[in-house]
Amino acid sequence: MNPIQQLHALGQSIWYDNIQRKLLENGELAGMIARGEIRGVTSNPSIFHNAIAKSHDYDAALLPLAASGASKEAIYESLAIADIQAACDLFLPLYAETSGGDGYVSLEVSPYLAHDTEGTAADASRLWEQVNRPNLMIKIPATLEGLPAITRTIAAGINVNVTLIFSIGRYEAVMEAYMAGLEARLAAGREINRIASVASFFVSRIDTAVDRRLEELGGERALALRGKIAVASAKAAYVRHKAVFSGERWAKLAGEGARIQRALWASTSTKNPAYPDTKYVDELIGPDTVNTVPPKTLAAFRDHGTAAPTLESNLESAHAALDELAALGISLDAVTQELETQGVEAFANAFTALLTSIEEKRQGNR
Repeated sequence: MNPIQQLHALGQSIWYDNIQRKLLENGELAGMIARGEIRGVTSNPSIFHNAIAKSHDYDAALLPLAASGASKEAIYESLAIADIQAACDLFLPLYAETSGGDGYVSLEVSPYLAHDTEGTAADASRLWEQVNRPNLMIKIPATLEGLPAITRTIAAGINVNVTLIFSIGRYEAVMEAYMAGLEARLAAGREINRIASVASFFVSRIDTAVDRRLEELGGERALALRGKIAVASAKAAYVRHKAVFSGERWAKLAGEGARIQRALWASTSTKNPAYPDTKYVDELIGPDTVNTVPPKTLAAFRDHGTAAPTLESNLESAHAALDELAALGISLDAVTQELETQGVEAFANAFTALLTSIEEKRQGNR
C-alpha cells in the first residue's frame, strides 16, 4: 500500500483542499477519487478567488451571466454552486459506498456573516437548498456568533463543516454546539442518523504565530518549542474529542444513530521551509479524523509521507510543551483569538477581491 492507502487504513480520510472547474472538466478530480487518493473536497473564499479570478476557466459561464445583467454576487453563486454540485456528483458513489462516512464537498456561507448568527443560519439553509445534494457540507466559522448558528443548522438536518477553529476551548464549544443541535432535532421528533459534521481545527498557522513570539523572546527554552505547539494543540484537542464522544451524553445520541463529529485537521501545508513538508499530516494520524490537504501537500505525502498512528503518541510531551509555553509567558488563548480574527478577515478580503474581479469582468462585457 502507498502512504495514502495506509493512512486510510488507520482510520483517517484525506480530503482535497481545492476546487477548480478545470479539475472537474478534464477528469483529474474523478481520477483522484477513482485512485482512492481523496475522499472529499473542501473549499473556501480564498480557493474560489484563486479559481475564478486568477484563471479564464470560468469565462465561458461567467460572460453570459454578466450579459444577462446578473449581479456579481449572483454570478459568483452560480459559478460556485455549479462546481460544488459537480463535485458532489462525482463523490456520490463513495458517499453511498461508505453509508455517508465520506464523499463530502464543503461550501462556505458568506464570510461577511461571520459575526451574524441569524444571517449565517439563513445562508446555510439557503445554500443547502440551492445545492440540493445529500453529500454537501455547509461551512460555518466557529466564531462566538457562529456557535448557535451551528446548533440551529444541525437541528435543521444540514451537514456542517465547522471552520476556523484554533483553540481547544473553542473546539469544546463546537462539539457542544453539534450535540445540542442533534438533541434539539431529536426533541422535535426528527431522525439524526443521516447528519454528518466535521470540526476543522487549523494547525500550521498556530506554529507560524507562536514561533514568531518564541523567536522574539529568544533563549534556549523558547527556541526549543518552535514547531511543537500546533501539533501539541491538535493532540490535546483530540484528547477532548475522545472524552466527549465516549461520554454518557454522547452514548444516548449514538443510540439514536448519531455520527461522531470527526476532527478535521486544516491548514496543514507547511509554512516554514525548515519543517518537513508532510509534518502536519505525518504527526496527526488517528481514527475518526480527516486531514484536508492542498495539492502540494497531497503530492508530498503520496511521495514520501509516513503513515503511522501518531495522533495519540507522545501525549505527555505535547502537554508538557503547552505547559512550557504558558510558563514562558506566552498566552496561547491570545494567539488563537488573534488567529481567528485574522482568519475571518482574510476570508472576507478574499471574497471581496473575488467579487471585485467578477464585477470588472461584468463591466467589461457591457
